[in-house]
Amino acid sequence: MAGALAPGAAFAGGRPDSVQSSLNALVKDDGLPAALASAKGRDGRTHTYTAGVGDLATGTKVPKDGQVRIGSNTKPFTAVVVLQLVAEGKVGLDSPVETYLPGLLRGDGIDGRNITVRQLLQHTSGLPEYVDKGSILADPKRYFEPRELLDAALVQKAHFAPGTRWEYCNTNYLMAGLIIQKVTGRPLGEEINRRIVDRVGLRHTYFPTPGDMSIHEAHPKGYHRGADGSLREYTELDPSWGWAAGAVVSTDTDLNAFYAALLGGRLLPAAQLAEMRTTVPADEVAPGARYGLGLMSRPLSCGGVYWGHGGTIPGYDTSGGATDDGRAVSITVTTIPSDPAKQHVLAAVDSTLCR
Repeated sequence: MAGALAPGAAFAGGRPDSVQSSLNALVKDDGLPAALASAKGRDGRTHTYTAGVGDLATGTKVPKDGQVRIGSNTKPFTAVVVLQLVAEGKVGLDSPVETYLPGLLRGDGIDGRNITVRQLLQHTSGLPEYVDKGSILADPKRYFEPRELLDAALVQKAHFAPGTRWEYCNTNYLMAGLIIQKVTGRPLGEEINRRIVDRVGLRHTYFPTPGDMSIHEAHPKGYHRGADGSLREYTELDPSWGWAAGAVVSTDTDLNAFYAALLGGRLLPAAQLAEMRTTVPADEVAPGARYGLGLMSRPLSCGGVYWGHGGTIPGYDTSGGATDDGRAVSITVTTIPSDPAKQHVLAAVDSTLCR
C-alpha cells in the first residue's frame, strides 16, 4: 500500500510493539500531536497503544484507549438502525424518501419521490453537500437543527440523477437520521444508544445529547492545523452539525468491537447484513475501495479486504476496520492529517491486519 512504513510496522502475536513503532513514526515524522490505536490479532487478544502527548499545553500523556470523536464512523451506526427498521418491516430499502418524509426533499433537480432509502445509505442519491467546513471551524460551538442543515443543501442544485453515480455526501445521512426519527418517534441518539451501544455493550460509546460539547471520559485533546501551520484546539465543539453523519464519541477498542459485532451478525439479520455488504466502486476514496450501505471495504496488501468506514472531524481522524475472521484495528490521530500522513495511517492499518 502507498506510503508504507517500516516493514516491521505490524501487530503479531510475538511482536506487539510493532504497532507502537507505527504510532511513534506518525508523531515524530508526520508531526501529529498524538496517535492512539487498538489492535485485535489473530490470537483474539487486544492490545492498545499511544504515542505523542494528549495536551500540547501541558505535555500530559495520552490516555490509553481514550475517548475520541469518531466522525463519519457514525454513518455505519445510522445505517444499522435503518437496516434494523427494514428488518422490522417499518422501512423499505427501495421505497422513496417521500414515503417517510412527504414534501421535505424538494429543490433544483431534487425530489424525494425519486430518491430511495438505499440510495441515501449508498451515496448514490445525487444530493448536494450541506457541510460548510469554513463556518464550522469559525464557530465550532454553534448548535444546528437538522432541518437547518438540510436547508443549506436544498438551496443547491442536485449533483446528478439518483442512481447514476456514487458521490460521498453527508446530506444522505442527515436524511437517514430524519427517517429514523420519523419512523420511531424517538430522537436519533436514543435509537443508536438503545439499538447498538447498549445491545453489544459499547461501554465507552455514546451519541451526544443536544448541547453536549464535552468528551465525557479520559481523552486526548484534538487540534486543527491552520493555514499558517499552527494548531488550534478543537476538543470542545458542538457536534450537532455532524449529527447522523458524524456525532458519535467512542474509543478505538469500542469501535473494533462495533465492527466485529456487525460483521458477526449480532446487530443485523443475515439478509440485511448482506445488503449492507453489497458494494459499488468508491475509487474516489482510494483505489479498490467499495461502498455498501454505510460500510466500506478496502483491499489488503496480503489479500482479501477489511470492512469499516473511517471518520474525520475537527480534532480527530480515525481509520481502521475488521476482517471476517476477527482481526481488527482502529488508529486515531488528534488532528486531521496531511495526505502523506493519512497514507501512513492507512499503511499502518494494512500492515497491522496483514501480519
